[in-house]
Amino acid sequence: MRYAIQVHYIGKNFAGSQIQFENGKEIETPTIQGELEKALCTLIYGRKVQSNIRPIKTIFSGRTDRGVNSKGQIVHFDTDKCIVASKFIYSLNEILPDEISVASIKEVNSSFHAQKSAKRRYYRYVFVNRKCKDAFDGDLMRIKFDINLERMQKSLNYLLGEHDFSSFKNSGTLNPSKICFIEKAECHRENDNVIIDIVGNRFLYNMVRTIVGTLLDIEGHNRPAEHMKQVLEACDRTKAGQTVSPYGLTLMKVEY
Repeated sequence: MRYAIQVHYIGKNFAGSQIQFENGKEIETPTIQGELEKALCTLIYGRKVQSNIRPIKTIFSGRTDRGVNSKGQIVHFDTDKCIVASKFIYSLNEILPDEISVASIKEVNSSFHAQKSAKRRYYRYVFVNRKCKDAFDGDLMRIKFDINLERMQKSLNYLLGEHDFSSFKNSGTLNPSKICFIEKAECHRENDNVIIDIVGNRFLYNMVRTIVGTLLDIEGHNRPAEHMKQVLEACDRTKAGQTVSPYGLTLMKVEY
């Protein structure tokens, strides 16, 4: 039987969502996948298992980096055990680390694939726009110069539609395809926080964080919004801005 779960997590204390390997061996570092698989195996099979021989393997809708949060990560796994969702989700949350929780669980068709079946993904990036720090800013990036939201929105509009996003990919991107379709890219302000929402069919490694870095480059150097179009069409990573901090980035939702 195949089950799909919605996972929430705060990524600060984890080395990303995926288990890390080096020379074919799993690295003993905390990851969302590692903690989730250990908890699932303990709960379903009634015993703790060694990290490299877990009887349950999880498939995530997409990879998130160290420090990135999730309110909508979808994960599927297979098991020969029948799960009673109402009891299982309570017990699972009791043994997961405090920074990880499961919001829902349901049985799905065997053809369902958390990554390959996904139609769109919704990311949100939040940063503080204020000269002076505040104790409650937490780990959010703080930008001291003034942000022109109208210009920022015009810059984001150039990303809409299907494009080659090579300019915004990290060198660690393994998938050779650099074509993505962005159906929504919007920004707004809530008090001192600037919020950027981006929805697309797929995202390249560090793509959202590099888009935000390019927006800040435009704002910080008072460039025209058309600069984003030039960066996009260049298909050259050196033309884009820096890859900003992962803190403030959240995977909000995955739709199928």
